[in-house]
Amino acid sequence: MLKTIAVNQVRIGMYIHELKGPWMDHPFWRTKFVLKDEMDLLKLKGSALKQVVIDTKRGLDVLPEPEVLAPPLTDKELALLELESQAVEEELKQVKQAPLDSEHRKAAKIIQASRREIMSMFKDLRMGKVIEPENVMPLVEEISASVTRNTHALISLVRLKTADDYTYMHSIAVSALMTNLAKELKLSDIEVKQAGLAGLMHDMGKAEVPLQILNKPGSLTDNEFDVIRQHPQNGYDMLLKANITDPVTLDVCLHHHEKMDGSGYPGHLSGENISMYARMGAICDVYDAITSARAYKPGWEPGIALKRMASWTGHFDPVLLEAFVKSMGIYPIGTVVMLKSGRLAVVVRQSPESLLTPVVKAFFSTKSLVHIPVEEIDLARPGADEIVSNESAVSWGIGNIEHLWATH
Repeated sequence: MLKTIAVNQVRIGMYIHELKGPWMDHPFWRTKFVLKDEMDLLKLKGSALKQVVIDTKRGLDVLPEPEVLAPPLTDKELALLELESQAVEEELKQVKQAPLDSEHRKAAKIIQASRREIMSMFKDLRMGKVIEPENVMPLVEEISASVTRNTHALISLVRLKTADDYTYMHSIAVSALMTNLAKELKLSDIEVKQAGLAGLMHDMGKAEVPLQILNKPGSLTDNEFDVIRQHPQNGYDMLLKANITDPVTLDVCLHHHEKMDGSGYPGHLSGENISMYARMGAICDVYDAITSARAYKPGWEPGIALKRMASWTGHFDPVLLEAFVKSMGIYPIGTVVMLKSGRLAVVVRQSPESLLTPVVKAFFSTKSLVHIPVEEIDLARPGADEIVSNESAVSWGIGNIEHLWATH
């Protein structure tokens, strides 16, 4: 039975079904787990959460009288806790992430193969040829499998784009981001694949946009921007002509530039009139666009990008954006941060326990303004350094640091 209780009523042996509050109010990566560690209990009671939901069928109930100390667990309760612990541990084994370095190597091969296929699809679309969805699905399967093995490997690598291949790599990136977000939302396997396919095909309308406009290093003229704004409708028409009939793919292609307040295009749709998948597409499309280096601008640091996206009132679905941030981590791989010690560091891995304590590589002293020997630091370890802010490497006069986090 599900029961909402105050945080001060929580005790060891309870099954936490839901943490009632924003994800930034607590330090836990998982939201469903057996509470069996005293340190986790202290973290929970010290968080900003006021309430949690427990499942009394899978763990202990509240004490009948709050002032009475918890009695020793009975044999039945111990057996229940042990069975539940085994089940949770087995679940964790099934979703255990592959090492980042090994998945980087696999992801790099997937990206190269996907890039070739996307380039071929753009060429076929320009020529009015039919595209068989069956030929595209293996790419979606490969991308989904990589994201499942390690959430961050492919997503971080696909940020490394050149101006010439941005459009193709952007399609791969949005597919991976859509897949990752769909998994975070606990969508079914079929829905995850639909999201990944929609992400891969969302920008096909740019096949009709002249390259001199797509890759223009300066500001677009009004006429050029009008050409750009036609790409969702053009893409929708091209996909229909190419025999792509999947409704999710068509919807995301047509509506990924709509905004929650109705100020987007082409339909000026608002709120719930925009489908969930199109709202997901809007988030993933913008995130990859602003974190990618272009001919006319450097990419924003991932952490800074997430913070700015959260400030754009009326642009994104706030619930889906929160889920997106949770799927990426508050500090995605490649994010530059300032440590309490005055060192700049870049995030290289996520912590499975907390969004707030990733593994970083410190590389620059802001006190002496010099590069320092690279030191890898697990911020989750007791007594470790702490993050105090997001930073931009460019603002400190620092150039390419991709070699620190994109090793593969």
